[in-house]
Amino acid sequence: MKLASFRVREFRSVWDSGDVGVGEITCLVGKNEAGKTTLLTALNKINPIETNMGDFDADIEYPKKDYGDYQHEVETNVRKPAEVISAKFELEDADVGVVEEHFGKGALRSRIVGLTRTYENASRYSMDFDEAAALAHKIATAALLPEQKGQLIALTSWKEVDGALAAMEQTEAVINLGKWSNVLKASSASYYTWNKLLDQRVPKFLYFDDYYQLAGQENLDTLLKRQDAGKLLPKDHPLLGLINLARMDLKGLLQAKRTVEVTNKLEAAGNQLTKQVLKHWSQNKHLKMKFDVREARSGDPEGMTSGHNIWGQVYDEVHWATTSLGSRSKGFVWFFSFLAWYEDVKREKKDIILLFDEPGLSLHGRAQADLLSYFETELKPHHQVIYTTHSPFMVDAAHLERVRIVQDAGIDATEPLDRENDGTKVLANVFDGSPDSLFPLQGALGYDIHQSLFVGPNSLVVEGAADLLYLQVMSGLLEAEDRIGLSPKWTITPVGGSGKVPTFVSLLAPQKGMNVAVLMDFQKSDLEQIEAMYKKNLLAKKKILTYAHFTNGTEADVEDMFSKEFYVGLVNSEYASALASPINLGTLHANIPRVLKQIVEALKAAPLKKGTFGHYRPARYLTENIAKLQGQIDEPTKARFEKAFVAINKLLK
Repeated sequence: MKLASFRVREFRSVWDSGDVGVGEITCLVGKNEAGKTTLLTALNKINPIETNMGDFDADIEYPKKDYGDYQHEVETNVRKPAEVISAKFELEDADVGVVEEHFGKGALRSRIVGLTRTYENASRYSMDFDEAAALAHKIATAALLPEQKGQLIALTSWKEVDGALAAMEQTEAVINLGKWSNVLKASSASYYTWNKLLDQRVPKFLYFDDYYQLAGQENLDTLLKRQDAGKLLPKDHPLLGLINLARMDLKGLLQAKRTVEVTNKLEAAGNQLTKQVLKHWSQNKHLKMKFDVREARSGDPEGMTSGHNIWGQVYDEVHWATTSLGSRSKGFVWFFSFLAWYEDVKREKKDIILLFDEPGLSLHGRAQADLLSYFETELKPHHQVIYTTHSPFMVDAAHLERVRIVQDAGIDATEPLDRENDGTKVLANVFDGSPDSLFPLQGALGYDIHQSLFVGPNSLVVEGAADLLYLQVMSGLLEAEDRIGLSPKWTITPVGGSGKVPTFVSLLAPQKGMNVAVLMDFQKSDLEQIEAMYKKNLLAKKKILTYAHFTNGTEADVEDMFSKEFYVGLVNSEYASALASPINLGTLHANIPRVLKQIVEALKAAPLKKGTFGHYRPARYLTENIAKLQGQIDEPTKARFEKAFVAINKLLK
């Protein structure tokens, strides 16, 4: 079961966050006090791995400015307790299979199910479920006689079925179906599906922030008392994870009869964590984790002078020095503490969603990049990850589609706002972000562009590297014929896909002295984001051009600027060794508007023998072979590119 979206209402600084879409990795970006922690706190209470963190308290957590009115309205039954957190989950094949095993393929109309929690701490589910289909399936698959099924098939409720079964001869088949009717007549098949089949499959949420860091040393007897009393502190969870990782429970650790048993198991746990830490910790590769359990001594730290203590230590192989784990850098302790807890959770193979509140704040910029790499390679394959940040180095510029802007308009408002506009919001559109909210994205983008050097005072934003190659080649070809090419004042800025164009424009265009224009592919689904760029006053409408402007087609990619015959020839030449047979121009679907899509469809019928098709390789082939291919480029193609260059050059300052 995967989290698809969530929504927070009437909680702390949030009146209504709006729906927050969630993917494999989701990054909530916003300045301090915007409400990022509030969102994660509410989401965690849907199904926390720490069961004592699942309750809401309206006295403490309802927005203070209206709490008196809210309390009065609830007490006088004017309104019901607020729905604080609602989440939508998408069922996976295994989840659907469990339901279909009981109630057939027609019972679930949708894979999306909802779960809501209120200030009463009551949970409510929602799903699109066909009760009639579930009833019909149970009757159809029961081992009843045909005449018995005939009596039941017209019935519309489990109560009616239960009554009819009671009047029949109590054969084994009747009794078995009667067991179901007896259970379901009091509620519904939908209720049973959720409470007996799906509720247990909802992922647990593991929330992690700075409060969950290992102290580096702890009194085990005191820890055991907190565990037995159900009053664990946040810092206890990584330590207990470490003890579990050593394959010992806390009591077993205290009651072990042989020192060597404790030593060996703690050493194994330290080695396991050392491997994981050094795999993703580039700051110092010469560290080794060690753990020791000893009887307390009178001179030990306060609270550790009796019973038994556990000590976490780090050995530096370069300096030949052992130091307390707690004395290491905050960033290292944060990363290590999470690993200690997570490795234990992973060993138990729990289905969890990871919530990180401001992860890695104490880490150097490159170490934050290490942490992002850890999210991508170690966590994403197994879990969904949602994290908050205001650090540019924790924003992955290669995946800006993962970013959600968190903003509290009330912080900067000069006068009170109405409830609809006040409080923490999660913006669905980057165009609506304030400068402070967008700053981490600007920093991430600036760093990324600095690395690639694809920016200048006049930036022509295109979708990808293939566009850059085609525009450069055709500009050079036209200029060699004393025709108009693309002005050298333009810096072509490929951004990695149409989905990233609006984000890059919103971050580049407002910068002082920057002149930005866009040349992009066009299909009907792109119209909304194209219109948004000029409706939000990011760019003048005339600065947003598409290839369809110059091909006179309803849709067009850069490849459609060439004749279809020429471009298919490029593909056949570049993929000659991988094609089962050359793509035949006459077999392409003429009713598909773009040649690139026509080729993709053709390759579905006759797949490549090796590799996959990508539109960059034909562009590279043209660049490398332009001397022998330029004679095959016809006049209409040249005219289309020249027309585009003339239009683009007019947009220079």
